[in-house]
Amino acid sequence: MAHVIVTGHSRGLGAALTRLLLAKGHQVLGVSRGRLDATAMISGALEEVQLDLGASDAVERFLNSRHLHRFLRSATDAVLINNAALLGPVGQTGQLPSLEIFQAVTANVASAIALTNAVLAESQHCRDRRVVHISSGAARSPYSGWTVYCATKAGLDHHARSVATENHTGLRVESLAPGIMDTDMQAQVRSTSVDQFPMRPKFEKLKHEGALASPISVAGRLMTHLFSDRFGQDCCTDLRQF
Repeated sequence: MAHVIVTGHSRGLGAALTRLLLAKGHQVLGVSRGRLDATAMISGALEEVQLDLGASDAVERFLNSRHLHRFLRSATDAVLINNAALLGPVGQTGQLPSLEIFQAVTANVASAIALTNAVLAESQHCRDRRVVHISSGAARSPYSGWTVYCATKAGLDHHARSVATENHTGLRVESLAPGIMDTDMQAQVRSTSVDQFPMRPKFEKLKHEGALASPISVAGRLMTHLFSDRFGQDCCTDLRQF
């Protein structure tokens, strides 16, 4: 069984992944601002760290705490799932709060890169190492009003490509778009004004037509791919293609 770090593990896709990983017997370290519902706890297999990944000072303190070292020191297989992300700030360029820009870039890109760096340093003894960035179709298609989100997700894509060129022993890395899911983030999208996000009607239609995938179904397909031999063969993928 693998030792798996999941960011943003308390809600949405992260929570669904955490529940499935625990059910399969993996050891999980969840890193999030909140905690997972107690019904998901399985005999001590879940450790939780409450951490705001949008706060660089707090992330640095966590990385310097040697928590990752303790979690990974007995691992033979190590996995990092960089799932946490902020959608905001949403709006037209020239109208965005600077502080929210910095928080989103830190949470979506800088913390994921720093965690990847730390996990690779602490898992050199492992026979199998896997890093998956949860990307988005927004990384590959521009959206008016989502300039920060699009840019940060595109940054994850190119980080995965760059890490792959380094040929780390036993490492597979992939930036994976999971598709559109029925999560709190989608509710946030639908609550945004059309002036800020002109594509809102498209997402309202998807919800109305029942076209949004459930987080648990996406998590199941993602886990199947993550632990397969195919994982990492392509650095930037879309789960819907498998």
